[in-house]
Amino acid sequence: MVRRSVVVGCGGYLPKRIVTNAELAQRVDTSDEWIVERTGIRQRHIAAEGELTSDLATAAARAALGSAGMAASEVDLIVLATSTPDETFPSTGTIVQSKLGMTSGTAFDLQAVCSGFVYALATADNFIKAGQADTALVIGAETFSRILDWEDRTTCVLFGDGAGAVVLQAAEGAGTTDDRGVLTTHLHSDGRHHDMLYVDGGPSSTMTTGHLRMEGREVFRHAITKMAEVTVEALQATGLTTDQIDLFVPHQANRRIIDGTARKLGLNGDRVMMTIDRHANTSAASIPLALDEAVQKQRLREGHLVLLEAMGGGLTWGSSILRW
Repeated sequence: MVRRSVVVGCGGYLPKRIVTNAELAQRVDTSDEWIVERTGIRQRHIAAEGELTSDLATAAARAALGSAGMAASEVDLIVLATSTPDETFPSTGTIVQSKLGMTSGTAFDLQAVCSGFVYALATADNFIKAGQADTALVIGAETFSRILDWEDRTTCVLFGDGAGAVVLQAAEGAGTTDDRGVLTTHLHSDGRHHDMLYVDGGPSSTMTTGHLRMEGREVFRHAITKMAEVTVEALQATGLTTDQIDLFVPHQANRRIIDGTARKLGLNGDRVMMTIDRHANTSAASIPLALDEAVQKQRLREGHLVLLEAMGGGLTWGSSILRW
């Protein structure tokens, strides 16, 4: 028998305010047609003034705990993936811990940009496999609207705010791919590609928050290659084939990237989860938000095999296969 990390709850939260492409076209030189054609995005959610990343994360965490039928006091680990923390320190994870009313356990942030949720899932899974945690909240939460240059049409149209979370709980499995839970995780990074996607500020460098900067064409090229490679790596590690995957849940960055990766893997649209049109790119929140929507729409049910993958600034990229 082996110790597995099983998803027992899932939840999401999106801010109430919706910003359409038409509204953005009134602010910058762009159009709905231009944005949809190049990205697949039609709208995005934007956090209200005073609404913090910790607020989004806490709402998603509560939804996930409600889905699991659990109290926050039963959680002994919070791993919060975010690139937009409330403050430089303390970690936003500890703020969420407090807002949930938790007075024990461990909470911390993890920063891997758009790959953050996959990184956080792998981290929590390893804590559980090592016996250092029994129940974990894995959260992806972002307020990217706070780090966008709203005069840069090449970036401001791409991102949105939101949060998603899953509850992982330790369970015994037979050690085969028939087990429920996280079956494999694969993480990579290559710091040589810093300039492709970064924020031009920080406490140590400029003492400012800075704005997101991106070389879109280069990011696109690397994403198609690396996301396909890391999904194949996960399949090979488990001995599974794409025919056995019930649902492919990629990071929601660009519809053309998702379509290109799915084609390389031979996955048809019925098995690809797509939220990019309504959520835009919510960075570390995009995968858990998509998982939550898949559950709500009954596209994801207990026993299904789920393939996750993402790529983000760093560059970072990763994948995971789990049985729901």
